[in-house]
Amino acid sequence: MADPEIKSYEPHHESQSAAVTESLPVRLLLMAVAFAFLVIFVLLPLIIVFHEALAKGLGAYTESLSNPDTRSAIRLTLLVAAIAVPLNVVFGISAAWAIAKFEFKGKAFLTTLIDLPFSVSPVISGLVYVLLFGAQGLLGEWLKAHGIQILFAVPGIVLATVFVTFPFVARELIPLMQEQGNGDEEAALSLGANGWQTFWYVTLPNVKWGLLYGVLLCNARSMGEFGAVSVVSGHIRGLTNTMPLHVEILYNEYNAVGAFAVASLLAGLALVTLVLKTLLEMRYGAEIAATRGH
Repeated sequence: MADPEIKSYEPHHESQSAAVTESLPVRLLLMAVAFAFLVIFVLLPLIIVFHEALAKGLGAYTESLSNPDTRSAIRLTLLVAAIAVPLNVVFGISAAWAIAKFEFKGKAFLTTLIDLPFSVSPVISGLVYVLLFGAQGLLGEWLKAHGIQILFAVPGIVLATVFVTFPFVARELIPLMQEQGNGDEEAALSLGANGWQTFWYVTLPNVKWGLLYGVLLCNARSMGEFGAVSVVSGHIRGLTNTMPLHVEILYNEYNAVGAFAVASLLAGLALVTLVLKTLLEMRYGAEIAATRGH
């Protein structure tokens, strides 16, 4: 029985190799094109950002970052991320658990809604909040009568940021939970664990690396979001400008050093995110390989 299996496997393996193996000139050309794109569209812009930020020396760089409006933009960006990311974690875990572990009517519709921010322009999503909460919007009169301000304030910025970032955690966890199945949870329940214990000691440890990966991407997008936040913030300097919006204002005022100094912080965040993303992928991939090996 062993010989037929080996014979049937080997031709398939050889045909796969023949299908993916290219000649050396073709491989060199593909690598050259890939490296050229990376240098032109990724590496070169990063170099320019840091070069322009330090063009007038370290003193001008630090002075730009110590500007009160810049500090306010940094604080607001961190505050919005600190609110939006935990909310997305709660939503992402809940949605992933419901979709991966249970069967219910509307499951496909819920999955489609999770992908909605990927297909809708961030500017459009910001405009929707204006139509809802603006002075002439659907809820505008009621909010004004009760002294509640959503637009041109922190709540509106948080809402817009949550909308554009809520797929990241859920989209990382859904396929992971689906692949793992319900076996571990059923075993825990059969041993007397309640629902909370099953989640905390079984489900959550099984998805911890995927969860960290989704949180990392969500946080990076939260801090770098421009389109939706631009619509709902009102661009009030020192109050409702996040770091991306502050970069635009400084650049439009021909303050190149200040604009690139703030941009360098965002670029630094992108580099840190890239490093952490790579480390998580390595750790996450190794854990999946070990799990499949068992």
